[in-house]
Amino acid sequence: MELLQLKYFQTVAYLEHMSNAAKQLHIAQPSLSLTIKRLEDELGTELFLRKGRHIQLSASGHILLKHVNRIFIELENAEREIQSQEQLLSNTIKISISNPRFLSRLITEYIRLHPDAKVHQGIKMRNEIISSLKQGDIELGIASHRAEDEEIESHVLIDEDIVLVVPVNHRYASEQELSLSEVAQEPFISLADNQEYSEFIRAMCERAGFVPNSVFEVDSYLLTEIIGVNQGIALLPISVCRQFKLHYIRIAGESPTYSVSLFWLKNKWLSSSAQRLRDFIIDYYKKHHQMFKLS
Repeated sequence: MELLQLKYFQTVAYLEHMSNAAKQLHIAQPSLSLTIKRLEDELGTELFLRKGRHIQLSASGHILLKHVNRIFIELENAEREIQSQEQLLSNTIKISISNPRFLSRLITEYIRLHPDAKVHQGIKMRNEIISSLKQGDIELGIASHRAEDEEIESHVLIDEDIVLVVPVNHRYASEQELSLSEVAQEPFISLADNQEYSEFIRAMCERAGFVPNSVFEVDSYLLTEIIGVNQGIALLPISVCRQFKLHYIRIAGESPTYSVSLFWLKNKWLSSSAQRLRDFIIDYYKKHHQMFKLS
């Protein structure tokens, strides 16, 4: 086996499409297909299951991918350690998050303390963050829940309280707390481009015995405006309510929370800059714990 073969295999494994992989690798598809076939012949097993134009990893392919990821991570570790020793490693940190609010205010304070830091931040879905960590494209990730993955280290930053947001002139505005079943018929406003959170809210409502009637799907800023003109209610993290000065009510019964975690790759050598940011994020959430809790 050659490293180039393994890199081709890794790319195909994550894209699950031979043509798209060939385009990304800048090689002809027949050449890529032949390389994968030779690798399969060498190992004596099929690495992919073909399903029309799409493919997916076989059981053997999953085993190989796990080890291939480790090989490339170890090679990257060696390269970064050498660069660090020669003081060539830059201060650039690559981090992806599933929601911009996870770094809100935090990043300003970090840069104030470390003005030479360079942070490249991307927005990705949780599964994309996990894949990017494994491929070595990023060093840190923040998304919902823990990562149930043997290759990923995760640290729960906060279990944030979720509350019911209503307009100040709403018929329920004077209530101290409400059960979700009491607002089952109300129009709901949901956050756009946040599949993780949308699924979480939908599951909450279904446990209460209803499917939310979502009449608007907007970002945080527009949500504030729409609630202000009495067009619906929303289920939001308490920190968002405090940031935008929204009128909220405690949810009776289950006291729901939304878990936010920090991820990094196990056994991956992190630059001192990435380690510093990782530790700062953990410490920041500890210090500002009450910002994410009702009391």
